[in-house]
Amino acid sequence: MVGVLPGQHAEVLRSATSLAEKMSAPLLCAYVDEASYLVEWDPARSAHRLSLHPDKDDADVRAVSEELRGVVGAACAGKPVEWTLRILAGDPARALGHVAAEVSASMIIVGTPERGLGHRISAALNGSVAAWLTRHQDRPVLVVPARMGAHRDEPE
Repeated sequence: MVGVLPGQHAEVLRSATSLAEKMSAPLLCAYVDEASYLVEWDPARSAHRLSLHPDKDDADVRAVSEELRGVVGAACAGKPVEWTLRILAGDPARALGHVAAEVSASMIIVGTPERGLGHRISAALNGSVAAWLTRHQDRPVLVVPARMGAHRDEPE
């Protein structure tokens, strides 16, 4: 299982698809809409969620979903990897943990936090998804860093 989000560095999906291919395993990609929170967890149905931004339209979520389907599809193109995309709601770390337990994922793959002051402040206030998962999961967590050249501030 891999956590995905728009604008994420490509190395996360590259690593996830490569592992899925080598293990002959299906790849579950999960995006967590942080602007919503979970009001009911029912694995048999889609999660019921309420928006923290009532003016936010479901069209926004559909647009992100379609964008991610294109990105994941491109990453899996030409590889014998069966993949699915699930849209989740709520706290990213806990949502990813719930789904990993639900599907008995053998591993959770996430990327490192993005660079920049805004992302550092957000991680300080909300906590790091990768850090929370590594402390609270009973399954392996692979944290994939962005490929960086030596002494560079920009991804290659």
